[in-house]
Amino acid sequence: MRLDAGLTQEQLALEADLRRTYISILELGQQQPSLTTLFKLAGALNCPARQIIADVESIMQRPNRAKVGN
Repeated sequence: MRLDAGLTQEQLALEADLRRTYISILELGQQQPSLTTLFKLAGALNCPARQIIADVESIMQRPNRAKVGN
């Protein structure tokens, strides 16, 4: 979603009031965001939080699913 929005990790971090390193950790699937962070990310990506959840749910339901963020 970040790439589709044309944002770098740094830009997304600034828009969401998060650290760039945390964005990287989320994208690598090494940590899961809190509900508050999910809403921050949704605001920065100009999408509803439910869209992020639906995208993750879709990835998780795939056979031989890739890690979230890949």
